Amino acid sequence: MRAAVLSLATANPPLYVTQKQAFEYYDACFELEPDERDLYRRILLEGPIRGRYVGMDNLREILQNQQDELIKRFERFGRPMAADAGRAALLAADLDPKQVRTLVTNTCTGYLCPAMSSYLVEDLGLSDSVRVFDLMGMGCGGALPNWECAAGTVASDGPALSVAFEVCSATLFMGPERDLVISNCIFGDGAAGAVLDRDSSRCLLSVLDFESGVYPNHREALRYRWQDGRLRNTLSTRVPLIGARLVREVTERLLERNKLHQGDVSQWAVHAGGTAVLDRVAEAFKFNDSELQASYDVFREYGNMSSPTVLFALRRILDRANPQSGDLGVLLSFGAGFTAFAALVVFGEGG
Repeated sequence: MRAAVLSLATANPPLYVTQKQAFEYYDACFELEPDERDLYRRILLEGPIRGRYVGMDNLREILQNQQDELIKRFERFGRPMAADAGRAALLAADLDPKQVRTLVTNTCTGYLCPAMSSYLVEDLGLSDSVRVFDLMGMGCGGALPNWECAAGTVASDGPALSVAFEVCSATLFMGPERDLVISNCIFGDGAAGAVLDRDSSRCLLSVLDFESGVYPNHREALRYRWQDGRLRNTLSTRVPLIGARLVREVTERLLERNKLHQGDVSQWAVHAGGTAVLDRVAEAFKFNDSELQASYDVFREYGNMSSPTVLFALRRILDRANPQSGDLGVLLSFGAGFTAFAALVVFGEGG
């Protein structure tokens, strides 16, 4: 499976909240237990994240905790954010919206029926004959299966638009448990759009192959579950260790199938689930200090945006690392379930 990526664009909601602002608001608006408050203080005021984009008009909306309100906010901010990413990707690819033959979306932070593809067809002016696929419930790993789905259509059908979007702030759930505090401190909102096609004469990069793994024995370590009628994140302390081991496994299969070694890969875009996650991945792969810099930078500036985060890291590599034509790269993500995904890419026009 080979597909050219003609463009890659990112988008966020308008409101950017610093970690200091978030701590002050949590502290003022909720009766935090002493240990809970101390954990918020340490993560928000002493941690690596500068701030996060959130799908709210103002921080008072943190107090909304009814599922009806949260779903309305998911749609109100998710729709324009997804459209912004898709529109920017089409513009960068110099592609008329009517030329898009396939649209693939993914999200895990809200539910719409019809799904987001219906709204994007309208908002972006896509043809009413476009093929649509909406992937749900794949967690932070969902952008790479999205790309694989899109890539599988281009050889026979032409240009595909991929949009990964998440409104993690619409799943905020207050409680003293450690995993809830961590979730409320690190997750932000974002979207990434990409145009894939069979034409590789003017591409940013080409996708050469995909690999994935599904590990239900670790399902309870990382997932959403329903509690009090709302989505509640479950985040085990073992996630960094599990995630690093599993992405290592899928990467080894991917490289072996393509008769490559780790040293053949010059660029790595890894889902920035947190500094502990990235540290464990670095240990598992024996990376040097600079090889995950794009992922660390994205986490510092945006937090964990769930599925589009790995594509923000790839965008950072394209903008800052100056990959040369012919350089190989690997994209790595993992998500709820437990699942792990890898994509092998080659940079440059005609790559």
